[in-house]
Amino acid sequence: MAQGKTYLKKNDQVEIIAGKDKGRVGKILRVLPDSSQAVVERINMVKRHMKPREMNQQGQIIEKEAPIHVSNLQLICPECTKTGRIGKKVLEDGTKVRFCKSCGGSVESKS
Repeated sequence: MAQGKTYLKKNDQVEIIAGKDKGRVGKILRVLPDSSQAVVERINMVKRHMKPREMNQQGQIIEKEAPIHVSNLQLICPECTKTGRIGKKVLEDGTKVRFCKSCGGSVESKS
């Protein structure tokens, strides 16, 4: 399987641009670069049937987030609060940053 590059990182705010959750906004919980997918909070919820693991435990149906392909996600710029294309550039001190192509502001999280 080909390893895909993505501009998305954990804790980024993204909007879903395709699929059953189109138009919804969520935070990225996990990025899976090998399959070019990401797990977004409360997006693409699926039901999983869990077998009981012990004699006194009951089986149950749990809801959890399933991965969604990164091509269906678009990053929300924290400065202009719009979705848009993201570019990468190297600053004078040698650090790489992501920037919003519409407003020119940095997209890097403040954490």
